[in-house]
Amino acid sequence: MSTFLIYGANGYTGELIARYSKSYGLQPILAGRNKVAIESLANQLKLPFRIVDLSDTDRLHQVLREVKVVVHAAGPFQATARAMVEACLATGTHYLDINGDIAVFELIKTYDAAARKAGIMLLPGTGFDVVPTDCLASYLHKKMPDAVSLQLAFVTLGGSVSHGTATTVASKLGEGGARRINGKIVPAAIGRRGEWIDFGEKKRFAMSIPWGDVSTAHFSTGIPDIETLMGVPPRLYTVMKFQPLFNWLLRRSWVRSLIQQRINRAPAGPSDTQREAARSLVWGQVSNSAGQTLTARLSGPEGYTTTFHATLLIVRKVLDGLFTSGYQTPSSAYGADLVLEVPGMKRFG
Repeated sequence: MSTFLIYGANGYTGELIARYSKSYGLQPILAGRNKVAIESLANQLKLPFRIVDLSDTDRLHQVLREVKVVVHAAGPFQATARAMVEACLATGTHYLDINGDIAVFELIKTYDAAARKAGIMLLPGTGFDVVPTDCLASYLHKKMPDAVSLQLAFVTLGGSVSHGTATTVASKLGEGGARRINGKIVPAAIGRRGEWIDFGEKKRFAMSIPWGDVSTAHFSTGIPDIETLMGVPPRLYTVMKFQPLFNWLLRRSWVRSLIQQRINRAPAGPSDTQREAARSLVWGQVSNSAGQTLTARLSGPEGYTTTFHATLLIVRKVLDGLFTSGYQTPSSAYGADLVLEVPGMKRFG
């Protein structure tokens, strides 16, 4: 079995990646700073483990030198990614993460030259953020190379979110969204746009949100105008139209603390039964300056299931020597068809 490191293995998604590693012929080393949680999971899965805090640079370097690849699964990534990336550069370790934050993608991109010099790959977003959408963007761009506009949308049918995802969202309450115009990332209100989208199986209402592809799809395709949307109940969209009026309140620490307490009382994430019953749908559309459009869709497992499959597929490729040094996106490293390697994923259009 091949070995890699999962940092933040005691988190909901990190645990899923660890649990399903064996089915991909992989044996991870579990790591994190919470000794009780990491050791308990390691004993349960009969896997080796290491206890290390990201602030302990010497210890972190020591642990990373044991492996060729790290899957960084400890969010919020705006607080943890820099330390792990810099440790990977120092130790020659390939960096993968399950992040979906535009700002974090943009941060990691600045280490491209250093990663090329070190001969390692920096590939953030190896899960549902952003493998399906990034691969669909590249697929559409290949079919319409002169595209100047890209819209991406997704919806989850069933399921729920993990503590980590909810915490990341809570940490950004009261802040604005973003889209890409003329090649530049610009502020845009969350819910700036709302519309009914035909996801193939169903029409669902979706509103604009700051998904990671505002960063990554531009790197993958060069398309200058990009907007991302998520399926939501129409009533939520109506509420979001009034968000600018109370953003000041959502940014207050005591409000975020109350929301975090509620998150902590909820289940860690969807159960296996919930995940297996849920599904995800992805829609993409490109247009060129002549007004021509092309549309494609994906249908597959729900987000967390997609995440552990996609991450482990990529880990195995890197360990087999299939990687490109420097900053990469899923499709720039492995092509638009990477997403079709995820069990149950189908593409239409």
